Amino acid sequence: MKKCAYCRSTILLGGKKDGSLDYCNTRCQQRGALIARSRSLPEADVRQAVMSLHQGLCPMCHGPGPVDVHVSHRVWSLVVVTGWMSRPQVCCQACGTRAKLMDSAFCLVCGWWGIPWGLLMTPVQIGRNLYGLARQPDPSQPSAALENAVRLHMAAQTLANPAAQAIRKAA
Repeated sequence: MKKCAYCRSTILLGGKKDGSLDYCNTRCQQRGALIARSRSLPEADVRQAVMSLHQGLCPMCHGPGPVDVHVSHRVWSLVVVTGWMSRPQVCCQACGTRAKLMDSAFCLVCGWWGIPWGLLMTPVQIGRNLYGLARQPDPSQPSAALENAVRLHMAAQTLANPAAQAIRKAA
């Protein structure tokens, strides 16, 4: 059985092939190409971009940094349908705290209304937000999550604009 090179799920029928790699669908194929490109970026360029973002202004509120990745969690329910998600955001600590508090309030209002998952996942997501409030990223240095986000963003830019990449290589 083939496994997707991106999400590692088993490919029963079909799939997408990219060279020697197999993907379960086009979306995984695109994400796999993005990760491969991100690993080939010059470390000095990535480090400079990470430090610039970390020490710069918050992209959300334009207030002072440090900027890092903050993840908030939410759940919603409608009787027999329940959905939950984690929402990473590149922002300052104040915006990250606000997102966790707002998503906790969202969970309290919208999460309980599903049986059984709403009743089970609401306390889990609220607990994850409270844990995130207690363990904020270290403000003195960028996290690995921020580096990964910057690396993927830079890779997406090079894939979207191959002409600019060719000019950079020639210079």
